[in-house]
Order: sequence, then structure tokens, then C-alpha cells
Amino acid sequence: MQCTLCPVECGADREKRAGRCGVKGLSVAKYYLHPYEEPPISYLRGSGTVFFGGCSLKCAFCQNYEVSRARRGKELTPKELAEIFIQLENLGAENVNLVTPDHVSDLIAEALAYRKPNIPVVYNSGGYAKVGALERIAPYVDVWLPDVKFFSPALSARYTGREDYFRYASEAVAFMAQKKPAWAGGKMLSGILVRHLVMPACSSDSLRILDFLKKTLPDGAPVSLMRQYTPMGEIANFPELNRKITAREYGRVVDYAQSLGFTNLYTQDKSSAETAFIPQWDF
Repeated sequence: MQCTLCPVECGADREKRAGRCGVKGLSVAKYYLHPYEEPPISYLRGSGTVFFGGCSLKCAFCQNYEVSRARRGKELTPKELAEIFIQLENLGAENVNLVTPDHVSDLIAEALAYRKPNIPVVYNSGGYAKVGALERIAPYVDVWLPDVKFFSPALSARYTGREDYFRYASEAVAFMAQKKPAWAGGKMLSGILVRHLVMPACSSDSLRILDFLKKTLPDGAPVSLMRQYTPMGEIANFPELNRKITAREYGRVVDYAQSLGFTNLYTQDKSSAETAFIPQWDF
């Protein structure tokens, strides 16, 4: 069967060979209680993150490079994945957090159909997804946690390998934004939280993304402006990425978000841009 699950539509028979995402089936590189997500996601005891191997995007700067290129990970069945969900719930996880799930969303849906946790399910994606695929897993998802990486086709082509990134990401976020929000104190139970990583020399592109989010998200929807960019991955051919962002670049984006009236804004300080916050891949 030819795979058309993600926007790449590579056509691979993933029962026989890996797709452009780098994997055939479910590959998990790590699962644990992660304390460093946004406060309403990690909350008190940590988010039960499950890092899936492979990715349809080829971001040159990926901080989870070993995993996104499928160099790390253990192959699992959907039933075995469901057992991981149970383990995380038993450990006291605030939620089950599915990291980079788009290229295996059909198999994750199968695992969730087998056993959906009694805690929120968080769909933590790069934003590059087809609405049709999101519709199929939506009955199992409580919190959408997408990235919006780039507005400019030129920038997304240069850094992710996909010129059509924003076209798909904007449609995906518009679909996710329909989810009704729900909170329990400071913990997010349902809704959408959008992330944007501010990149070196890309702050003007960030402002265009904020314009889009202001028009698309419901009032009060949280937005996370991340300052954690650290030079990693395959950036030898991108000298402009071989530095952290400046205070001026980040401040420009935060100030613009505030001027647009975002009322639920998560920001990061300079210390977030350290490799110490990147997981060790030990599964």
C-alpha cells in the first residue's frame, strides 16, 4: 500500500521499506516524565513524553536530530505502544505527550483505540500534516501542541526541505483551533497551544506567523515563543544558523506579540538555549 499519510506523499510501501520519514512502522526513541514543557503541559509531575523516530521534515537545525533521522529508536507494535501509555499513566504523568507523531498517526490511533489513557493525550507535532490524517486521530486527542516554524516558502524550503510547509501547517492549525479549551487550575486539559521557535535572522518571518495566529486562534489560546534555538544538526552549509538568537531578535518578536494582544503568552529566558535540556536517547 502506497503511503500518502503526510504531505510528502512519498508512496512508499511501508510494510516493506521506510518512507521519506525514515521509518516503516512505530519507532520509539525514549519515553519518560518530561519536566521542561510549557507549564500547563508539564504542570506538577511532568508530561509523559513519547519520542517517535523519524520525521517527514528534514530540518537542518533539528535539536532531536538522531531521532528525526531514525538513527535511534526501538520498533514497537501498536499494542506495545499502548502498554507504554499505561506505564506513563501509572508513573503519575500529567498527560501522554506524542512527540513528532504525524508520520505514524495511523498506528498511534490504533494504539489509542486499544487503550486510551485516563489522562489527556497531547499531539505534539511539527505542524506539517494533512487535515485528513488529523481528522482520523482527532477523536483520541485532547490537546493539540503544534509548531508553526516558518511563514516564508523560501525559508522553509531552505531549512526544512519543504517549500509548502506553511500551506499545510496553516490548514492544520486552523483545524486544531476548533478544539474547545478546558483547564483545571494551571493544567491544560483540552484545546490548542501553538509553539514558535524564534530563529537567527528570521524575526521578520516570526512577525508574519504571529499575524496568522492572531487571525486564526480563539481569544485566549496560549502561544509559546521559544528562545531555545541552539546550533545543532546539519548546519555546515547554513552559516547564519551557527549562533544563538540575540536578545534584540527575541525581544522584537515578544514585543510584537504583546502589541497584537496575545494574553496567554509563554516566553523563555536566555538560559533555555542550552544542550542540557535536550534528552539523552537511551531506549
